[in-house]
Parts: sequence; structure tokens; C-alpha cells
Amino acid sequence: MKLYNSLSRTKEDFVPHESGKVSMYTCGPTVYHFAHIGNLRSYIMEDVLEKFLRYDGYDVTRVMNITDVGHLASDADTGEDKMLKGAQREHKSVMEIAKFYTDAFFSDCEKLNIKYPDVVQPATGMIEDYIKVIESLLEKGYAYHAGGNIYFDTSRLKQYYVFNDHDEENLAVGVRDSVEEDQNKRSKADFVLWFTKSKFEDQALKWDSPWGVGYPGWHIECSCISMKYLGERLDIHCGGIDNAFPHHTNEIAQSEAYLGHPWCKYWMHVHHLNTAGGKMSKSKGEFLTVSLLEEKGYDPLVYRLFCLQSHYRKGLTFSWENLDNAKAAYEKLVARVAALGEAGAVDEDAAAGFKAAFIDAVGNDLNTSLGVTALYDVLKADVNDATKRSLIASFDEVLGLDLLGRAAALKEKEAEAAAGEDAGEVEALISARTEAKKAKNWAEADRIRDELKAMGIEIKDTPGGVEWKRI
Repeated sequence: MKLYNSLSRTKEDFVPHESGKVSMYTCGPTVYHFAHIGNLRSYIMEDVLEKFLRYDGYDVTRVMNITDVGHLASDADTGEDKMLKGAQREHKSVMEIAKFYTDAFFSDCEKLNIKYPDVVQPATGMIEDYIKVIESLLEKGYAYHAGGNIYFDTSRLKQYYVFNDHDEENLAVGVRDSVEEDQNKRSKADFVLWFTKSKFEDQALKWDSPWGVGYPGWHIECSCISMKYLGERLDIHCGGIDNAFPHHTNEIAQSEAYLGHPWCKYWMHVHHLNTAGGKMSKSKGEFLTVSLLEEKGYDPLVYRLFCLQSHYRKGLTFSWENLDNAKAAYEKLVARVAALGEAGAVDEDAAAGFKAAFIDAVGNDLNTSLGVTALYDVLKADVNDATKRSLIASFDEVLGLDLLGRAAALKEKEAEAAAGEDAGEVEALISARTEAKKAKNWAEADRIRDELKAMGIEIKDTPGGVEWKRI
């Protein structure tokens, strides 16, 4: 497989640290509100990556954090804690908010056919780990105490801006909305590892630490959770492109300072979902959720197909018209699958060629649009229906569109509709036969029985009346 590495800014051959095994870390949600469909685009594409790696024969372990503490309103360690803000908004405790929105997030993921991670770790469950790493960073001279907080000292690094998308000028106060002056920092790029009570007196979640009662910064949680479950060398770290700086930049800084060696080989960043007004975001009030799509009559898997039709490294523009086009395409695709017969044997030789082509296509930096095209190639191929169904089921292990499941549901719905269409006629004929029998018109009764049989209806006279079924 080839994968674009945000760290090297090149498409590279994917080679894991351990042959045949992949350690994969996904930045999870900050559970202070519902995830919007822009957030979920990242998780869909990360899900495809995981499923493709498994499809290609790798043993994958994927870990996800849940941020239930430490993520401030500004990425520059300023403003209110997002969890506290959510709790105040809904007049609930932080933990009540965290549980509700964690459950809501994974419910959305299930609707979008996103696989549940192998490990899910809330940030609040690893306080001792953060303290251990921060103590080590202090001992090594990579961190310092100032104004009641513990900061990471970016000046100790040979290179801080590893993604080359940002520089010190962009960190100047007033240039980026997220940057506010912090007099405690030695350098504008420094970031908080641990906040104490001196920072936010009203912080709901606090823990004892060697530096006073407080709570961890946002960035430290992902480093520690990843190292706990995936070890000192990570294969793939995933997230939205907006996480590249400062969050992922800070993760690399503190992880490699702590470990003393390179940490993560490949970085995958999914680009934004845009609207006519720009990037979709909660702060701008643009709040399209999976539930809202359902209320408007869209199958969540329509949105998944909508995402798969575009490359993850390109911005994707959302509009209701574009979603309608995806809906039409999805329904036609399901209908074509539903029309396939189930009899016959799979042509394994023919199937192998299609599977190889699918792996080549999707394995080229997760080209999901070509993966979708492969479905249509199968449907129009000169192979029997059993082979087509087998290949569609195979490709769907990666694409996650539940085509056979939706096709079966469509066929059942059509059967029910068909049953309803002539049910009145069947009942009328049965009633006419009953009247014919009462009049001892046996010839007419037999004629009606024969007519019903020709319609595929079998009748049975019982003490409780006439029962009928389709044959």
C-alpha cells in the first residue's frame, strides 16, 4: 500500500514497524457536544483505512482517546475548558455530559458503519500516566514550571514545526484567532502540560499532582494513551487536518522528547468538509448531525458514500444537492445489487482478478472513489451473478456501504408491497368461492380455487375459515 505521509509530504510505501502488524491511533472526539458531519468525515475515512489494512492482510490494533478533560476553547491553551462549557450549557455535571455525548458519538459511528476501535480510553482514566511523563520531561529539561502551570519548552527542540505548515509568525498574538498572550510562556510556541488551580478556579475536574491540584493539558493525553496501548513506536496516527497544528505537532514534540527516539512513522490527515461559507464548524453555528440527516430522510450510509466519492486529502463541499445526488446513486446501486440472482457457483479465478484490481486502486493512498468505481465494474462484468455478489460483499468489507444488507431489505420491502397490491383481489376471490360453496356451486368454487392457484395462492379450508399463503 502507498499512503501519503503528512510528515514527509510525500506518498510512501507503507511499511509497519513489525511485519504484518499495524498500530494505529485515532484522535477521538471532545465529548462536549454532538459530532457534526464534518467531524465524522474524518472518522469515515480512518475507518476505511483500517478496514483496507485488514483486507490487505494486516493485523491492526486501533486505539482512540475520548477527550473528557483538558481541551480548552482555544488550541493555544486559552479560554474555557470545552467540557466545563458543555456542562454549564446543559446544567449537568462534566461526567454526565461526557457519557451522553460519548454514547451519541458511537451511535453515529454505528449508523455510518464505522468499526468500534479495539481500545477506547477516556482521558480522565490516565492521570497517573500523564504525571509520570511530565515528571520525566521536567527531569530532562524539556519542561518548566511557570505561573502555576507546567509548560513544554519548544526551544529545546531542533525542529518544532515538523509539518512545515506553520511558523512562528503565525503564532504572533492577534494573527490567529486562537492565539492569546500568555505571559508565563518563555516562547509563544510553548504549550501547557499541566494546569493548576492558579489557571481556572472553577475547573470541575481536578487531581492532586506534584505541582498542585490541577488537570492535564489536551495534548499530553494522546501521547500517553498511544504509548500505553501501542508501545513506543506507532505506525499510523490519524486525525483531521486541523489537528496537525498545534495538537499533533505538540504530540510529536513531547513524545519524542520523552522517548528519545522517533515516535510515529506515518501521519494521515483528512481534509475539511466545507459549505458555501467555508469549513463546517460548531463555533460558526453550522451544526449538521447524523440525526438531522435521518430526520430529512437520508440513510446515513448515503453520507458515507458521499464521502467515499471524494479523496480524503481534498476539501469536500457539502450541499443538499450534492447529498441528493449521492442518495440517488446509492439507491440505484442497491437496486442493481438486489436484482442479482443468488444461484450458481462463484468463479474464483475471475474474482481474484477483480480483487487484485480493487487492492491496487484503494491501496494507492486510499483512493475510495476508484473503490466505488470497482463496484460498478463488477456489476457490468461478464461474470455470473453469484460471482458479482461475492465480489460486492468482498469490496464492502472495506467500503462499508452494507450493499447486500440494504439490497435484501429492498427485496423484502418490494415483496411486502407486492403482497399488498393483490391482497384485496385474493380476499375477494376467496369470498366469492365461499359464497359459491354455500350455493353448492361446486364447479364455480373449483374454478376459483384454480384461479387462485394460478396466481400463486394456496388456500386451506379450516374450522376458523379460509387460510391462504403464497407458494
